[in-house]
Amino acid sequence: MADSPIPQWFAGSEYTHKVAACIMKYGPVSRITIAQILGLSQGAVSRITSDLIYDGVIEEMPMIAGKSGKLPKDFVLKENTERRGRPQTGLRVVERARTFVGMKINATHISAVAVNALGRIVTGCHDLEIDDSAPESVTAIIKQLTLDCAAEAEMSGWPKPCAVGISLGGHIVNDATVTFAPFLHWAQPVELSRMVEDATGLSTGIYNDIDSLVIDACWFGSGVGLNSFAVLTIGAGVGYSLTFNGELVSCPDKSYGLVGHIPIDPDGPRCVSGHKGCAQCLSNNSIAAEYSQILGRPASFDDFARDARANKPQSTNLVNRTCFRLGTLIATVANIAMPDKIMIAGESSFIARLGIDDLRNGIKTYRHSQASPVDFEIPEHDWALWAKAAAAQAIRQYVG
Repeated sequence: MADSPIPQWFAGSEYTHKVAACIMKYGPVSRITIAQILGLSQGAVSRITSDLIYDGVIEEMPMIAGKSGKLPKDFVLKENTERRGRPQTGLRVVERARTFVGMKINATHISAVAVNALGRIVTGCHDLEIDDSAPESVTAIIKQLTLDCAAEAEMSGWPKPCAVGISLGGHIVNDATVTFAPFLHWAQPVELSRMVEDATGLSTGIYNDIDSLVIDACWFGSGVGLNSFAVLTIGAGVGYSLTFNGELVSCPDKSYGLVGHIPIDPDGPRCVSGHKGCAQCLSNNSIAAEYSQILGRPASFDDFARDARANKPQSTNLVNRTCFRLGTLIATVANIAMPDKIMIAGESSFIARLGIDDLRNGIKTYRHSQASPVDFEIPEHDWALWAKAAAAQAIRQYVG
């Protein structure tokens, strides 16, 4: 976190930040539960939480003894001290203590929301088109969206945003400099964090979009408390990210779309790199090309999506084939990375719901018959949630 462009919310030891993060993920949560999760003494937790209450980071609230929010998988609370002494008091982060702006940069537009300290959206989704993808033009759009989100948040009584989190598809160094952004066609490294901070006056972190999704899930969503959690995305490209114990599995090359070239169908189409049947066949352009071959005339991905939702036979066949391929990729991830849960996301994830039976068949075909079922979810696609995920990255670093 030392190199992060996002400053830390409060001073304190490593354990002070761990306690705050624990309360953010699992609150409302009791002091004894925090102590057992982190392996600290109750006295140490009491001292740390007293400081955090004084700093306005967390607050106390009544709670039923032994009842907490979502807790780590397989966590069993020791019962000996929970039933003694004064009525149990829970701790939670003060949701109105801070506000953050989160943004998702796409090839054609930028979506932005404001969120509170618990990662919950508190404004509408503000969206502006990108007419010019030059870094200066993109920065100007970001500035306007920041002003729009801040104004709406403040009208509703939320504090002025303290930081901005921005996500995009590409490779970012030190959460600050974009070195690879294929959808924006940036040929040289762009110091986007500095540019946005100069334009808005707010500390700004730049993050990979898929990493942001998985962090948001592990701090504020369905990945809270799981030992490992993975995200697979399909849309303009094919993406993947993985966490263990809520922390990203780090690799300097992970944002180059490496998962997109895993073989999943020996009879599938070739990608631009010449691979036959690799996971790039799940991308929009590949699906559009395959649908054009089926129809015998040029067709766009939007044509396919419209026909698929209308259950037209030729599109339905391609939906089922695509979902079996996706199931194969899910099984591959489950077999190798062994996550507790996999999220299937992206602007084209609706395909997975249209052909859910074939997706499950793809998983089953490439899983051992005695292996446990793969736990997966397919959330409704919403660019506001991608913007929220960028804010979650900023919150994570702000808490430290």
